[in-house]
Amino acid sequence: MSVRDLRATAGTHGPGTDFERSGNEIRAFLTGRWTVEHSAAVEDCMAALMRQIGDASRVLLDLSGIERLDTLGAWVLDRTRHELGERQLAADFVGARAEHHILLNEVAYRGFQPAPEKTTWKLVDIFVDIGATMVEAWQDLVRGVAFLGQLTATLARLAVTPSRFRFPSFVNQMEQICFRGVPIIVLISFLVGAIVAQQGIVQLKRFGAQTFVVNLSGILSLRELGVLLASIMIAGRSGSAFTAEIGSMKMREEIDALRVMGLDPIEVLIVPRVLALMIGLPILAFLAAMAALIGSGAMAWAYGDIPPDIFLSRLKATIDMRTFLVGIVKAPFMAVVIGVIASNEGMAVEGSAESLGQHVTASVVKAIFMVIVLDGFFAIFFAAIKF
Repeated sequence: MSVRDLRATAGTHGPGTDFERSGNEIRAFLTGRWTVEHSAAVEDCMAALMRQIGDASRVLLDLSGIERLDTLGAWVLDRTRHELGERQLAADFVGARAEHHILLNEVAYRGFQPAPEKTTWKLVDIFVDIGATMVEAWQDLVRGVAFLGQLTATLARLAVTPSRFRFPSFVNQMEQICFRGVPIIVLISFLVGAIVAQQGIVQLKRFGAQTFVVNLSGILSLRELGVLLASIMIAGRSGSAFTAEIGSMKMREEIDALRVMGLDPIEVLIVPRVLALMIGLPILAFLAAMAALIGSGAMAWAYGDIPPDIFLSRLKATIDMRTFLVGIVKAPFMAVVIGVIASNEGMAVEGSAESLGQHVTASVVKAIFMVIVLDGFFAIFFAAIKF
């Protein structure tokens, strides 16, 4: 069968090749369907072409017999031409139809040269990274303060016109933050309270003072443990949810749609969330403190031989209302910090899933860090005023 007959009959089948040598020139007649469903055969045809090169100095790829060409076939053809050029061989396409020529130009294979590495001192790189981190932290602080100012202005406007406040959204956020967060926060607080009591008993037994574990557990749970555990759990649970929800709306341009409709995104989305945090976190902090005390009492009874009545009587003599208020008064401030950071990170999300993941992670990390820093400031403040 002649080459022309082969090209006429092979068009209804998969890809095929036939070769014709004239001196130092090889002409490859390509036939059939060069499409993704025949990807393995396409690669085989090009491998056969590379084996036929020999001492040839010029290769012509005749595409007139190709019945159908898609992106995969065009990319393989152009890649082969590129590889032939790297071998110092002249390679050209001939006989391509107009639509095939357009596709070949669109998927042109390109080799990328790696960027030259800059030689710098390692010490300089370390200082550059430190400086960039400090600048980024300062910019985050400025954006956070600006966002807090916008939130305060919006709250003041709602105080003047309370009819604009979205009460159903607030109730929904209270359910998500407070009601649905109770089980995990109570469980974690109970376990941490039990662990603190167990470790305290182990150490205090050396001095025969294991009963002082009641003082340790009571003061620690009410002043620090309850509010800190609740805040960290809320930062990881609700803070990440805020960032993901607002960030997803930002990606889908729903935030822009609210502005086009004349609605303030801070008023619609952020105020109900922050107010729900400010009210829900003190409640969760109280429940966390109570769960920590119950865990401490259970461990003291089981591990330190301190009956519940002795535990309660000593606890009553140790703590007072001031101890309780020191812990609860921190909760609204921590709630504002968590809400502002989570909402600000959500509003900073750009149009990719990678950006959303980065900002959700940053939201949780920054919120937990700032909660611990704020708790440290409160501890210093209360110690200074002897409260």
